[in-house]
Amino acid sequence: MTNKFITTEPLGKGGEGGEQKAWDAVQKAFRDRTCIGYWRYPIFSKVGKSRKEPDILIVDAQLGLIVIEIKSVTIDQILAITGHRWEFQNYYTTSSNPYQQAENQLFSLLGYCDREPILRRKVTGRALICLPLITEAEWYQSGFYQLPSCPPIIFQDNIISWTFLIKRIQQTSPIIKGTPLNNQQWKLLQAVISGTPVFRKKQHLKGHKNAIQKTINGTPQQTRGSILAQVRQHLSEFDLAQEQIAKSIPPGPQRIRGIAGSGKTVLLCQKAAHIHLKHPDWNIALVFFSRSLYHTIISQLDKWLRRFSSGEIRYDAKGHRKLKVLHAWGGRKQPGFYSTLCRHTGVKALTVNDIETKQPHQALAEVCLNLLQETAIPKLYDVILIDEGQDLIVDDSLKFEGKQPFYWMAYQALRPVDPTQPEQRRLIWAYDEAQSLESLNIPNASELFGEDLGHLVTGQYGGGIRKSETMYRCYRTPGEILTAAHGIGMGLLRRGGMLTGITRIEDWQAIGYEVTGTFRPGQQITVRRPPEHSPNLVSKLWQGSLFEFIAYRSRQEELTALADNIIYNLRYDGLKPSREILVIVLGLGLEAMRLETAVAEFLMSQGIDIYLPSAMDCNMLHIDKDHRDPNKFWCEGGVTVSRIHRAKGNEADMVYVVGLDNVAKDENNLQLRNQLFVALTRAKGWVKLSGVGSYPLYEEMWQVMQSGDTFTFTFRHPPQREISVTDVGEVRSRYQSGGRNFQNAELAGAQLAGADLRNANLIGAMLRGANLQQAQLDGAKLVIADLSEADLSEASLRKAKLVGASLKQARLSGADLSWAKLGNADLRGAELVGAKLVGASLSGADLREADLTGANLDKADLSEVNFEGATMPDGSICKTNWREL
Repeated sequence: MTNKFITTEPLGKGGEGGEQKAWDAVQKAFRDRTCIGYWRYPIFSKVGKSRKEPDILIVDAQLGLIVIEIKSVTIDQILAITGHRWEFQNYYTTSSNPYQQAENQLFSLLGYCDREPILRRKVTGRALICLPLITEAEWYQSGFYQLPSCPPIIFQDNIISWTFLIKRIQQTSPIIKGTPLNNQQWKLLQAVISGTPVFRKKQHLKGHKNAIQKTINGTPQQTRGSILAQVRQHLSEFDLAQEQIAKSIPPGPQRIRGIAGSGKTVLLCQKAAHIHLKHPDWNIALVFFSRSLYHTIISQLDKWLRRFSSGEIRYDAKGHRKLKVLHAWGGRKQPGFYSTLCRHTGVKALTVNDIETKQPHQALAEVCLNLLQETAIPKLYDVILIDEGQDLIVDDSLKFEGKQPFYWMAYQALRPVDPTQPEQRRLIWAYDEAQSLESLNIPNASELFGEDLGHLVTGQYGGGIRKSETMYRCYRTPGEILTAAHGIGMGLLRRGGMLTGITRIEDWQAIGYEVTGTFRPGQQITVRRPPEHSPNLVSKLWQGSLFEFIAYRSRQEELTALADNIIYNLRYDGLKPSREILVIVLGLGLEAMRLETAVAEFLMSQGIDIYLPSAMDCNMLHIDKDHRDPNKFWCEGGVTVSRIHRAKGNEADMVYVVGLDNVAKDENNLQLRNQLFVALTRAKGWVKLSGVGSYPLYEEMWQVMQSGDTFTFTFRHPPQREISVTDVGEVRSRYQSGGRNFQNAELAGAQLAGADLRNANLIGAMLRGANLQQAQLDGAKLVIADLSEADLSEASLRKAKLVGASLKQARLSGADLSWAKLGNADLRGAELVGAKLVGASLSGADLREADLTGANLDKADLSEVNFEGATMPDGSICKTNWREL
C-alpha cells in the first residue's frame, strides 16, 4: 500500500531534528483521517532572492488545506518579532516572515482550487507556525504571546500527543472558511493538488461543434469528436502511487519502469521542474533520444515550472543555464548531451556520418565509447534525467567494460551526492522494455553500470523514497487496446508459446495485472487487467469498438480503406488532421521507407494533406537533409504519416497502423513485435490495424482481440526474453544469468521463499522480515547483513558467512547452518528449533532468549557465546551467560 504521507526529499541530519519531530507527529495525528500529507510540497513562493516551499501541507477532506511552517529554534534564538518579521540569532538566517510566507503559499493553492467551479470558495484554508523546540510556557514567559500579530502556533507540547495536535489545528481560525466537501469535491481537490489540471486541453470548438451536432435521419449520432469534447473536460482522478514518484527527489540513482501511456515523460518533466525550483544552483539535464519529443518536453517542463512557481517562472531554453533539455547526441544547431561533454573535454564531437554503422542508437553508443576511451568525463551535472531509456541500450558487443556506454558516460558526468559515498549519484531513468525497438537488453542497474553496481536501485532511501518505481496505470491508451498490445507483443496466445514477457506472478501484479496459475511448463495461466488500471474515459463513453483489425487482399485495397476512413474522421467525426489522427507504418529499413512513401502519396492523391516527420511543411515527400527540422513531428493541417521510430513517444486520438504483414512475415522477431506494441499504444482513443495477405499472426491477433481484458494460455517453456519488474524478480533474474553481487541490497520484506542464492554476495544486505523459507543460501556471504525477523525456516545455509549479522528474532527452525560462520552474530530471541549447527562457529554470538530445542550443536565453536535465558537443545533454560557455562 502506498503511503499517503509523501516526503519529497529525505530530511537532513542534525539541524532538521525539530522538523522531523513535527513531521512524525503530523503523520501520527492524521494517520486515520481521509487526507494526504506532504513534506515540502512543491509550491514555491519568493522569499528574498530565493524561493521557498511549505514545510508541511495537509490536504484533508474535512479540514481543507493546512500549511505549516516550521521553525526549529529555541526561545533564546528569537530576538524580536515585529509585525510578521521574526529576527533570530545563532540560526541559519537572521530574519524571516514565516506566517506571511505560509499565507502566500496557502493562497496560491486556494487560487488553483478556485479555478474549478465546484471548488470555488468551498475549500477551507489554515496557516500555522510550528515551534517544535519551544513549549507553550516558554512562549508565554517571553511575552511574545502579547504581540497583536501573534500567529497561530503549534508548540512542543502539542506535538507530543496526536489528539492535542488535531485539536490545536481544529481550533485555529481559518484564513478562508469553506464548506464541508462532498465526495466529488474531495476527489477533485486531490486532483488539483496533484497538478492534473496541467493536462487539461483547450477545446477545438470549430471541429468538435460540428461533430457534436451530427445526426442521421434526425437522430443524434455519437462521433469521435463528441467523445473527445467530453474527455477533455474531465480531470484524471488522483493517483497516490504516481504522486509519490512524481513529487520525490531521490538522494541517489532511481529507476522508473512505466508501461506505455503511464506518463513517464510528464513525470520526468515534473521532477525536473521541481528539482530546479528546489535547488536552483544545481546543474540539471533532461535527456531524450527521439528528437520528435523535443517540443513536447519543452512544453511540459514549462507547464510544471509555471504550476510550481504560481506562474512566475517559465522555461526559456537560452535563459535556463542550470536546467537543460538535451537530445542524447545533439545536432549542428542544437547542443546535445554527448556534444556538450565533448565541448568541455576539448574532444571533437562526431556525427552519424563519421561512424560506419548508420543505425542512430548504435552510432551513438560508438561515439560514447570513443569518448570514454579517449578522456576522463568531467563532472558537470548534479542531476541527469533520461526519458525513453530503452532507446539508449545497445547489444553486448558495443559495451564499455561490461557497461552501457551512454549510461556509463552519464553516470561519470554526475557529481556524487555525498563525497563519502561516491557511487550515489542522481541519475534518474525511465523506460519500458516492451518498447525496445533495437537491443533487447533490459536497462536494470547491472546492465547499465556493471555487476559491481547492480545493487544501486534495490530498496529505498530515507523518507520512503523507493530506488526503483513501477508505474502500472495507463492513462493514454484504453484498456482493451493496451491488453491487446501486451498480448500480441509477448505472444501470449502464440501456438508455440510466449516469445517474451513476465513469468513471475509478483511481476505481473507490479504492472497492473491479476494472475492465476503457476508458470510451469504445461500449466494453464490466466492474466487479467482490471479496468481501474486503465482509467481512459473513451472506453466508457464510446459505444462501438475501439480496436479493429482487417486483413486486405492487396495493398491498394488497404490504402483505399485507409483514405476513406481518414476522410470520414475529418468530415463526420470532426477530428483535426494534426495531432488527432496519426498513421504509423510498420516494418524495417527500406521496406518501411517504401511503404511510408506509398501511404503518403496515396493519401495525397485522395485529397488528404499529409506530413512526413522532419519535413519543413505539409505534402513534402522528399526531405532535403540540409533543409529539414528533425524536432518536428506535427504540421498544422496535415495528417502525420510516420515510421515507428519517429512515432515513439508521440500520441494521437485516432491511430492507423499499416503494414502488419511486415511483422507477420517474421513473427518470431521480437523487435518487430515491439514495433507493433509501440504502434498500438500511441492511441488515446481508437486504433485501426491493417495488413495484406494471410499469416498465422493474423489469427493470433484476432484471438487476442476476442480475449478482451483476460488472457488464458498454456505456459509451454521459458520465453526467449524474460522480463523482471520487482526487486525480487530482478535479484532472481540476475542470479540466474550469473550475477552474484548483491552487496548492500535492500530487500526488507522480500518474498524469496525457495530462492537459489548459493554463494551470493549479500554482505550488508537489508533482509529484515524477508521470507527466505527453504531458500538455498549455501556459501552465501551475509556478513553484517540484517536478517532480523526474517523467516529462514528449513533454509540451507551450509558454510554461509554470517559474521556480525543481525538475526534477532529470526525464524531458523529446521535450518541447516552446518559449518556456518556466525561469530559475533546477534541471535537474540531467534527460533532455532531442530536447526543443524554442526561445526558452526558461534564464537562471541549473542543467543539470549533463543530457542535451541532439538538443535544439533555437535562440533560447534561455542566460545564466549551468551546463552542467558536461552532454551537449550535438551529443553532446559540456561540461567547463566557463557562465562559461567
